[in-house]
Amino acid sequence: MLRPFVFVVYLSTGAHRLGSASICFRSRLADSWASRTTLCVQYQKEPSLTIALPGTTYSCVATYEGTNVEIIANEQGSFTTPSFVSFTDKERLIGEAAKNQAAMNPTNTVFDVKRLIGRRFDDPDVKKDTDTWPFKVIDDNGSPKVEVEYLGETKSFSPQEISSMVLTKMKEIAEVKLGKKVEKAVITVPAYFNDNQRQATKDAGAIAGLNVLRIINEPTAAAIAYGLGAGKSNKERNVLIYDLGGGTFDVSLLNIQGGVFTVKATSGNTHLGGQDFDTSLLEHCKKDFQRKSKKDISNDPRALRRLRTACERAKRTLSSGAQATIEIDSLFDGEDFQMQITRARFEELNAKAFNGTLEPVAQVLKDANLQKSAVEEIVLVGGSTRIPRIQKLLSEFFDGKKLEKSINPDEAVAYGAAVQAGILSGKATSAETADLLLLDVCPLSLGVAMEGNIFAPVVPRGNTVPCIKKRTFTTVADNQQTVQFPVYQGERVNCEDNTSLGEFTLAPIPPMRAGEAVLECVFEVDVNGILKVTATEKTSGRSANITISNSVGKLSSHEIENMINDAEKFKSSDEAFSKKFEAKQQLESYIGRVEEIISDPTLSLKLKRGQKDKIEQQVSEAMAKLEITDASAEDLKKQELALKRLVTKAMSSR
Repeated sequence: MLRPFVFVVYLSTGAHRLGSASICFRSRLADSWASRTTLCVQYQKEPSLTIALPGTTYSCVATYEGTNVEIIANEQGSFTTPSFVSFTDKERLIGEAAKNQAAMNPTNTVFDVKRLIGRRFDDPDVKKDTDTWPFKVIDDNGSPKVEVEYLGETKSFSPQEISSMVLTKMKEIAEVKLGKKVEKAVITVPAYFNDNQRQATKDAGAIAGLNVLRIINEPTAAAIAYGLGAGKSNKERNVLIYDLGGGTFDVSLLNIQGGVFTVKATSGNTHLGGQDFDTSLLEHCKKDFQRKSKKDISNDPRALRRLRTACERAKRTLSSGAQATIEIDSLFDGEDFQMQITRARFEELNAKAFNGTLEPVAQVLKDANLQKSAVEEIVLVGGSTRIPRIQKLLSEFFDGKKLEKSINPDEAVAYGAAVQAGILSGKATSAETADLLLLDVCPLSLGVAMEGNIFAPVVPRGNTVPCIKKRTFTTVADNQQTVQFPVYQGERVNCEDNTSLGEFTLAPIPPMRAGEAVLECVFEVDVNGILKVTATEKTSGRSANITISNSVGKLSSHEIENMINDAEKFKSSDEAFSKKFEAKQQLESYIGRVEEIISDPTLSLKLKRGQKDKIEQQVSEAMAKLEITDASAEDLKKQELALKRLVTKAMSSR
């Protein structure tokens, strides 16, 4: 193995020694954002579409054409669809159907998958989440995978695959509405998604059969929705986007002037959202139930799922009422559960979390070098901003300033992303979008490890993207011919506290005395916030590079191709099951009508002599076919057709 190298950064203030201590995958940044993803789908010569994927809560689809954004309803007429995927021994369910049977099938119903995407299995927050989820998460060479029972077999799926299933569902909802195929996409992600998470999100889109054209940050999309809608103005102003959803929390400070949206600073917290507030209430209820019944439901997934659903319902009620009742019949071991919860008690249970939302607000003001008074408008985004205490704390932080509630908190990100998709596809024709310009930023610093595992930023956080930054390094050992470049992302001094994005090797380089080699390192961040690093030895011209894509959780092109094929198989399986179910219903219905005929004295008189026995025999065969588990839709249709022919022949005039 190559020993760790040490190299020097040439700066005007002197040289800083750098080294390549072993890569540490313990992620602070990966602990930051894992909730809503918004996907804007577009295709040439067709309307632009956006799919918003909250991940921990709901998904939303919108289309943009000309000057209008339309949110598309699902088959139930709802504008949002639960981001749930459920597996059974017969089928795969996505959305409303999956969530509705979660209590009956908790270990095979997957949700919150955005809290896994682009992360390592040993991430502390992954461990925290897996302790509360009813479904199983396994370690696959450092990457988390969800393990379920599906079609009678044990299957494991990556977070990207589960996300792609939700994406596929939303894509289908849109295609039904538009009557056309969706192929290209623009995805928005939480502002604090690191490079690993952004790459994994692109993979999910690819598995769903989408060509992901662009990734933008969610608060920026929400700002577009506000700036082009209720907050439309030619006046220059500073706008704070406060986005508190089901599983993540984003705060971004933007300067908006006409159609130019400039992100000044962004911050957030990954595990701060509605799901966490539900969990606090759930733990309170668990203790109350145990105190009253002397029974512990901690190891009963079905009871926990039912209780969580009731807690979520109570939380929503408390946003408009002073108290709510949590009531569940036969929660566990025949014991009923009932409890009154007041808004004050709910706020007390979540006081630390609620107050914690103000820390990122203070951070973006500090990073943007602005006083509170310089923020003209505060825009609420995300369903959890409906909580009265959240609104009160935020208003008080800004000395009583009125909060902007003029945009739909559940749809704002999808709305703004749809506009961006329209612009990229050339379908946005309104005057408001003609000069629209987004200037987003790198949310966290990118750099390499110095000697002593000290982090040396190359691209500082807050730098506008896309961008190119360079730094020069050298060797510290005589005749050194191999140099490793470990790449990190984060804000901590110790690289172990930042996110390791990967490393690459530059070799061989000409042997020289220590300090003589000139190694130019170039960091390129594209419009999607995805990083490419290139190192060149100036004397020989030898170079090496890495597009950060080989870290844990990132899929190879071969893996993605296999998953795309699997997705098609699952889709075919789902379609086959639906066809079989439909054929089964039709056959059962027809058998019922035939039985009415042969049992009705008047109708049976119309049968030809000897035909009743033949019909009864055919009915018995058809019913036997219904009992065969592996009978196909075609088999059932043949049985129905045979029975129809026999009945028609028997009923013909004698």
